[in-house]
Amino acid sequence: MRKVISVDRKRLPTEQDEAVIVNRWHPDIPMIAEVKPGESFRVECFDWTGGQINNDDSANDIRDVNLAPCHHLSGPVGVTGAEPGDIIVVDILDIGVFDDERWGYTGIFSKEKFGGFLTDYFHKTAKAVWDFNGIFATSRHIPNLRFAGLTHPGIVGCLPSHELLKRWNDREAALIATDPKRVPPLALPPNPQDVILGKLKGAALEQAAREGARTVPPREHGGNCDIKNLCRGSRIYLPVYVKGGGIVVGDLHFSQGDGEITFCGAIEMSGWVDMHVDLIKGGCNKYGIGQAMFQPGPVDPNYSDYLVFEGISVEDDGTQRYLDVTLAYKQACMNAVNYLKKFGYSGEQAYTILSCAPVEGHVSSVVDIPNACVAVQIPTAIFDFDIRPNAKGPSRQVKTSDLAFET
Repeated sequence: MRKVISVDRKRLPTEQDEAVIVNRWHPDIPMIAEVKPGESFRVECFDWTGGQINNDDSANDIRDVNLAPCHHLSGPVGVTGAEPGDIIVVDILDIGVFDDERWGYTGIFSKEKFGGFLTDYFHKTAKAVWDFNGIFATSRHIPNLRFAGLTHPGIVGCLPSHELLKRWNDREAALIATDPKRVPPLALPPNPQDVILGKLKGAALEQAAREGARTVPPREHGGNCDIKNLCRGSRIYLPVYVKGGGIVVGDLHFSQGDGEITFCGAIEMSGWVDMHVDLIKGGCNKYGIGQAMFQPGPVDPNYSDYLVFEGISVEDDGTQRYLDVTLAYKQACMNAVNYLKKFGYSGEQAYTILSCAPVEGHVSSVVDIPNACVAVQIPTAIFDFDIRPNAKGPSRQVKTSDLAFET
């Protein structure tokens, strides 16, 4: 299989022999490689921070991480014959870690660093390091836990057109203007600081740096969807907006729960992705597709017993909200966190488990006014003790251990 993108992890992303790294979305980024419909190929990737996080017992690197250049993504890879209005079909054939780097990490960020889904409850910067043993992950920072990962790319998408890029920037700027001083911000506008745009140079680079969309949110083209089921065997349908399409991939995850709730909430890793591409000419009109879509792969951890925590649209102070799914999901998560704390886990440890273990999140009901009902499902088998309720009540099962915190 042809390797179309290699990364040298001993060098910074900005010091690669070839300009294979991008960290913004912009239509003018030149293709770094080209593949033909029907071809299979390999792409290597940095972790999303570009190697800023260490395998140690301190969260100072999470506290000090430079988020301006993130994410560090590989691409773009052009597909011969792809034109706007086509659909590129991407099959994820395989995905894995580098043999000399069989570990990953999960982080809890402070609110000033964009926080996470439960940032109003958890303020400490923290980190868990995970060791990989085949398909399984364990952590010295979260004991009594072992689970199979559902490894996937957090980000895969095609380059936007100039028209689509303007639409993104305009609508996100309008949202920011409604509360420009909010912490964390409502959205992230273009920022030329530490921009990496592949082969672009000179005036073209400066212009694109001012316009390029940040890689944090998912958008119509795919992007940072963080869908854990985009694993081995999945098929992704990407709308094409520029000639060649420009496939960009990265932000690899060894495992993740639905929602990736701590922000740096999957088990982040560097590694490689094997992909196969085909082309559906005129596919967007044929199928009425205006946004990326996918088929899940057949690979899934074989967990069948779950403990399910419900959440509804009611604030902590008792205020009723109308069909607020986001609030309901927060409440379901906090119900699970408070439950796991009864077995000896800290709140931060429980928060991390929900974020990176193969936890299922489901919107169960959005019709029974005024409460949306959301379910968070934790596989019982990932623990080495029984977490189900019984008449005796919970007993402390967790050995003394904790996440790595900032000093």
